[in-house]
Order: sequence, then C-alpha cells, then structure tokens
Amino acid sequence: MDNRKEVREFLVSRRAKITPEQAGLQAGSNRRVPGLRRKEVAALADVSIEYYAKLERGNVAGVSARVLDAVARALQLDDAERAHLFNLAQTAGGFTAVKRPRRRATKKWTPRPSLQWMLDSITEGPAFVRNSRMDLLATNRLARAFYCDLYANPQRTPNFARFDFLDERARFFHQDWDLMADVTVAILRTEAGRNPYDKEFHDLIGELSVCSEEFRRRWGAHDVRHHGTGVKHFSHPVVGDLSLAYEGMELAAEPGLTLTVYTAEPCSPSDERLRLLASWAASQEPAPCKPSLSTD
Repeated sequence: MDNRKEVREFLVSRRAKITPEQAGLQAGSNRRVPGLRRKEVAALADVSIEYYAKLERGNVAGVSARVLDAVARALQLDDAERAHLFNLAQTAGGFTAVKRPRRRATKKWTPRPSLQWMLDSITEGPAFVRNSRMDLLATNRLARAFYCDLYANPQRTPNFARFDFLDERARFFHQDWDLMADVTVAILRTEAGRNPYDKEFHDLIGELSVCSEEFRRRWGAHDVRHHGTGVKHFSHPVVGDLSLAYEGMELAAEPGLTLTVYTAEPCSPSDERLRLLASWAASQEPAPCKPSLSTD
C-alpha cells in the first residue's frame, strides 16, 4: 500500500470528524471544509501550518514522537487511532531509533499440539485462533460447528472478512450486520498500518474491494479500532438466536495471532442453545457441518 496516501487520507478523515466546538474553538462562518481547518489543527498541536501541511501530505518520515503525540491530541484520537498513526509513521521511516518492520515470510501455519489440546479442553463455548488477515486457523469442536458456514469451500482457508462481505449467509448469521461490517473493516484497517508488507493481506483487500461496494465504502473511511471484548448477537442456522460475550487475547508465543472465546450468560436461553449446538456437533462427527449453500 502507498504509505503517503494512507497517512494523508487518515489525517484528513480524522480532521473532518472534529468540529470546532469539540476542539474548544469558535466555529465562525463560511467554513468550506467539514471539521477543523489545517491551521486550526496546527495551532492545537503547537506546530507551524507549513509543518502540519507537510504531515498531512504524507511526509511523516523523521517526525518525532512528541509531534505525533501533539497531533493525536489535537485530533482527539482514541488509543487505536493513535497507535495506527504511530504505525504509519514508523513504516514511513520515522522514529529512527525504532527498527523498521521487516517483510513477514509467508508460510503455512499449523497449531502446536498443545495449543489444539487447550482449544479442545474448552467445551462450553466456541474457541478459535485467527490471524491478522482474519483467517480462521484453529478451533475447538464447538467453534467449528458455530462457524460451519465458513467451511463451505474445503480448498480455501476460512476467512471472516471474506464470509462477512461475500457470502449472503452472513447477513442472516449476524443480527447486526452493519455493525459487524464496521468492526471487520476497522480491524483490517488497523492491521494495514501495523504490517504493510503482507502480500496475502493486500490480495485479500484487493479481492474485497473489487467484489463488495459495502467493503469499499468502509475501507475508505479509514476507521480503526481495538477489538478485545464485548457482546455479539447471532442467528445460527441450527439452534437459532444467540447473544454471546467474547474475550480476545493475543498469543504471546505466536505474535499476530488472537485467541477468542465466546461464552453465554449461565442459565440463559443462549446458554441452553450453546449446549444444544454442542450436542448437535457431537452427533455430526467427523463432519460437523454440511453447508446448504455454495459460495462459489
């Protein structure tokens, strides 16, 4: 990806989201741009308008952490947005004391036996491991039954983003598809700043951009976020509606991989339906899912 373009579009999009009133400024009249003007951000960050204009053109190589912190405060960036800005600057060659990330080698990943044993020991909720491209890499039996539609094509690694935007079943599966779509793209946009050298990641973004207008629109918004805990609502094709809490944890031994576990409130209808799904999955061994629709 073009780093200068990424920096420019991210800063412009964040500036457009802050109103003068939010920044403690007088709005005035005859404003030709949404949000703040460049000179207003420069004043809030205590840098010259010329220097901030250079940053917003994407020229962030060599910028100091102090200046980036000031810009982040001026634009009222949250933790995920601030981290994204720093990642973009590092990729451009900023932070000379910090080593620029290397291109990651592409290789097939398989779970260690101990990791799979750990997943299999979780029996009351879906548990799975995904990478930063949102490939589904390892699961317990309940997670495979829960996400059975992702396994429609056995020749291709199941991928959450591809399913969410390119498979019609996703709109039934996610009760709030629009929110889910926003989150999925924000996770991918965050990774674009963190690791710009992953060819498979770029190929996925290209595929989604070509095939989904919904994805293109969200990708252009440059929204980023940290995604670690919350509640999601699903309509599973076998057991019906489920409201599940989730916890996401980065694997210390496997940088870039995330372990996620879904759980239901004890004694709730969702808890009962998870138990029903577990029984169904056990009855379907060795093939827990027979997708009803083709994604080809």
